[in-house]
Amino acid sequence: MIANDLINMALRASGLLGTGQTAPAEMTNQALSSLNMTIGQWAAKRWLTYRTVNLTATATGATSYTVGPGGDFNISARPQSVESAFISMNMGTPQQIDTPIEVLRAREDYNATSLKAVVSMPWAVFYDNAMPLGSAYFWPIPNAGRYSMTLNVKAPLSPVTDILADMGLPPEFDEALMYNLACRMRTLYQMPADAQLIGLARAGMGTIRSANAQIPLLKMPTGLSRGGRFNVFSGQGR
Repeated sequence: MIANDLINMALRASGLLGTGQTAPAEMTNQALSSLNMTIGQWAAKRWLTYRTVNLTATATGATSYTVGPGGDFNISARPQSVESAFISMNMGTPQQIDTPIEVLRAREDYNATSLKAVVSMPWAVFYDNAMPLGSAYFWPIPNAGRYSMTLNVKAPLSPVTDILADMGLPPEFDEALMYNLACRMRTLYQMPADAQLIGLARAGMGTIRSANAQIPLLKMPTGLSRGGRFNVFSGQGR
C-alpha cells in the first residue's frame, strides 16, 4: 500500500480529517513520524514480523562478529535479537553438515563460560544487540576457515522514507497499521480514545499474529533429558 494513502485513511478514521479535506503538511509529517515509530516497535516483536532470514559468515578465528549494515553478518538493519543459530562444516558441498547451537539469551550466561578463548567447534552464541552494530560471540571460538556460522534473525521492517512509494508489506499489515496510526494520532492531538478504533486496531494485529505464528517443536532441557526421574522439589534428576 502507498504510505500516503494509508496516512490519509488513518487521519480520516481518527476524525482529524474530513471527506474531501487535505491534511496540512505538518499533520502529514507528524503522521509519518508516528507511522515509523509504530513500524520500529513492531520490528522488535517476533509475532509482528512476517518472516525470518538466515545470515551466514565464515569463521575467521575472531572472538566476535559484527551484525548489521556492512557487518560480518550483513543486513540492512541491526537485528534486535537472534532467533536461532547453527554452524556448518564442509561448506558448499553436498556433504555439508549443519549443527544447531544454543542461543545464550543473557550476557550473564556468556560471562559464566570459563575459558572464553578456547578454539573448537562452537555449541553456543551470545548476541549483544549494541548500536549501531550488534556483536555475535560464538563459544568456543570457531576455527578459522573450518566452519561457517548462520544466525536466524527477524527480517527488518523498513521505515517509510518515500511517502509516495509502496511500503512493501504483506496486505494484512495495511488495516492494522491504519487503525493503530489512527489511535496514535488521536492521542497526539489529545482527543479522547475511540473504543471502535481500538477494537479494529486490536483485530488487525490479531490477524498478523495468526498469520505469522510459527511454533517450533518443544525441546527438552539437557538437564531433564537424562534417564531416571525428575524431582520437582529439588529441580534435579535422579
